[in-house]
Amino acid sequence: MSQEKLAKEIVELVGGEKNVESLVHCATRLRFVLKDDAKADKAKLEKTEGIIAVKENGGQFQVVVGNKVPEVYSAIGQISNILDDSSDKEKPRKAAKGLGGIIDIISSIFAPLLGVMAGAGILKGLLLIASNIGWLETTETTYTILYAAADSLFYFLPLLLAVTTARKFQGNMFVAMTIAGALIYPSIVTLKSEGTPTDFFGIPVILMNYSSTVIPIILAVIVMSKLEKFFNKSLHDSVKNFVTPLFLLVIMVPLTLLVFGPFGVYVGNAIAAGLVAAFGFSPLLAGAVMGASWQLLVIFGIHWGLIPVFINNVAVYGQDGVKPAATASIFAQTGAAFGVMLKTKNKKLKTLAGSSTLTALFGITEPAIYGVTLPLKRPFIAGVIGGAVGGAIIGQAGTLAFASGAPGLLTLPIFYGPGGQGFPGLILGIVVSFVVSAVLTYIMGFKDPVEEETKNEPAASTEQSVSAADASDEVVFSPIEGTIVELSEVPDPAFASGAMGKGIAIEPAVGRVVAPFDGTVTVAFKKKHALAVVSDTGAEILVHVGVDTVKLDGQHFVSHIKEGDRVKAGDLLLEFDIAQIKAAGYHTVTPIIVTNSANYEEVIPQATGQVHSQELLLKLNSGKGQE
Repeated sequence: MSQEKLAKEIVELVGGEKNVESLVHCATRLRFVLKDDAKADKAKLEKTEGIIAVKENGGQFQVVVGNKVPEVYSAIGQISNILDDSSDKEKPRKAAKGLGGIIDIISSIFAPLLGVMAGAGILKGLLLIASNIGWLETTETTYTILYAAADSLFYFLPLLLAVTTARKFQGNMFVAMTIAGALIYPSIVTLKSEGTPTDFFGIPVILMNYSSTVIPIILAVIVMSKLEKFFNKSLHDSVKNFVTPLFLLVIMVPLTLLVFGPFGVYVGNAIAAGLVAAFGFSPLLAGAVMGASWQLLVIFGIHWGLIPVFINNVAVYGQDGVKPAATASIFAQTGAAFGVMLKTKNKKLKTLAGSSTLTALFGITEPAIYGVTLPLKRPFIAGVIGGAVGGAIIGQAGTLAFASGAPGLLTLPIFYGPGGQGFPGLILGIVVSFVVSAVLTYIMGFKDPVEEETKNEPAASTEQSVSAADASDEVVFSPIEGTIVELSEVPDPAFASGAMGKGIAIEPAVGRVVAPFDGTVTVAFKKKHALAVVSDTGAEILVHVGVDTVKLDGQHFVSHIKEGDRVKAGDLLLEFDIAQIKAAGYHTVTPIIVTNSANYEEVIPQATGQVHSQELLLKLNSGKGQE
């Protein structure tokens, strides 16, 4: 599917352009803030080709599309006004509160910068390696130019955060940038570096170093956006376009230097110091906790609360000792996906696990987590265990990060500091986390959701059955493997009485439903418990897994089809967990009904006892070939 077509489908399925309050993206996700989440069709989005998963976290509606997210984001900008700050928008929905609201704010502010942060961080790490091993001297002009390219983002970080914060709070981004610029203005920096006593109309000003800082400018722009709305409402239209910015600059620059700046720096330093102290108390335990929990935090979006801490540590101390342990979690889930690739017998899952392993090695773990390890459960648990082991090794080694960037193979240079101290421990930790997770996944195993059957008997039976059937009859092959049950014995009067149509029932031995013939899917129930297929010759078959299983609301079912799909006999249509359905208190006996039985003179069962999938199950006698 082209990126433009995918973008159109996404916009339509999130409720249309008018339902979108804002949109940003990170490394793998489109992060929508919707005015009404109920207008989004999550189920259809999840089934759309090109979409890995759909999550609702932190007040955001997140569509995971993998490493092609920049192209899809750009395509959305081309086909809509969603990315246009000047576009007229309806009144936005009420903002999320509590932890969800905080996560929404942080992710919206930092997500647009992650790509360039990773690039700059890699370059900074490579320069550290080059200078440490003598390839480049720090006094060379080549080094100076490259270092400026790598460090400028971090030095001028308040300017970039001013833009993203203003966009989030619908403030004037140019005024916000001007306020940020004042914090790192050369004369202000000189006052700080020379220790000159500074006051504002007699009020003492505690000057701080605001380059690379995070919290001060965010606080300043949030307050600025509130004041801007007040002034725009209060001032006459003829003067507000230039008087409002004047008032904002006169008020906000001194207020930031007097209050928000020092407060933000002190708070940031306190949080950083607390985490550093935790690693100082027990680096092994702290590393294990970080390595085990990082991907869990990512799933729930809580990791955004730590991103500013990582950046602040690098800005204040020139290094960060918390982030390296999270790298183990990345490589652990990569190893788990690799273990699935080795273990699974299904070609599609093997291909998915293989491609997910490759992308995860470069820090993009969403395809591996949402597409492979998390749905299979045990591999994800293996990844958590592997992450804990690797994180403990990295924490104990005292590995440090010297720049920002998403953990992955390409960003390993950001962990290489003077003399390479702690770097061998990082390499050992990520290798161990990968290997432990892969081995545990293979040993623990998992329920292969699409395990291919390799039995020869069903194929032979199918061939014999087809040749035995009269040319005037239609045949239905068994969609399920299990034990034949008379339809009258199904504990549901609607089926047992034949009111739904003639047919047969099967007590399943394997939780798989395959196509009973070549045809078209006419009904794919949202609850996933039932489906209907019509053959190319007109036979209409309903397969209803269990009794009253609609009440499970789709739990323990995995659908592989949608309405309108063309299928061939034997294609996998549906999977279900027999044990879980029974544990929930429901019968799994499955009626297989010819819903247009009136079109046939006879519906004749052809199997008794045990039946394999794709063995002849029913013969539909139309009577056309009889004299």
